[in-house]
Amino acid sequence: MTKLNYEAELANLHLELVKLQDWVKAKGLRVAVLFEGRDAAGKGGAIKRITEPLNPRVCRIAALGTPTEREKSQWYFQRYVTHLPAAGEIVLFDRSWYNRAGVEHVMGFCTEAEYQEFLRSAPEFERMLIRSGIILVKYWFSVSDKNQEKRFQQRMRDRTKRWKISPMDLEARRRWFDYSKAKDVMFAHTDVKASPWWVVEADSKKRARLNCISHLLSQVPYEDVDPPALELPPRGPEDPDYKRPPKKSMRFVPARF
Repeated sequence: MTKLNYEAELANLHLELVKLQDWVKAKGLRVAVLFEGRDAAGKGGAIKRITEPLNPRVCRIAALGTPTEREKSQWYFQRYVTHLPAAGEIVLFDRSWYNRAGVEHVMGFCTEAEYQEFLRSAPEFERMLIRSGIILVKYWFSVSDKNQEKRFQQRMRDRTKRWKISPMDLEARRRWFDYSKAKDVMFAHTDVKASPWWVVEADSKKRARLNCISHLLSQVPYEDVDPPALELPPRGPEDPDYKRPPKKSMRFVPARF
């Protein structure tokens, strides 16, 4: 796919995303989208392209860090519940409660009992969300071993992207097959009719982004809420008593460019 074709398709999808946003806001819908997958599979890039044309007050990202000691003592799903959408909101989870089925299980950050309980509880938790009226969409970004290694190498060479690689990512790379088995078990327990997993083939980042956005638009039936036409009013009349302070009284950013 050429850059020109990609940008043209993305522009069309961005227009549709704005229509979806307006519909969600007008109808008071609640939309939660989960992004999971291998490190360097392109989740962040897809999320960025979705949010690009949207109002951050309507569409926001939930990217939770390491749980605090207090959060560790809570019901597992509790810290995610606080980030769920209210009426008229879309929330994109950059990783989600499925951390327990992946990194926490593989790296030994949870007990076997906690892991097994998660596999039992997750489908029920999601059914509760759906019954409450939340539209839940789950994406798994799939990338090949070869392309993941290539992207890791690129990040390691690029100073502006090196922050994307953590020691945990490197250890996960070493445990590739452990993660593969964990993903298969996760799908076996949580890929259910009420809340299925949708796999995004992500070896091509551009195609993955377009396919993901196009599919997301199909998951939330919407109509074009044609906003009223706007007309820019003339500037108000000048106040003869108002005097702007002199420029020399202000601090300006140096014009280096």
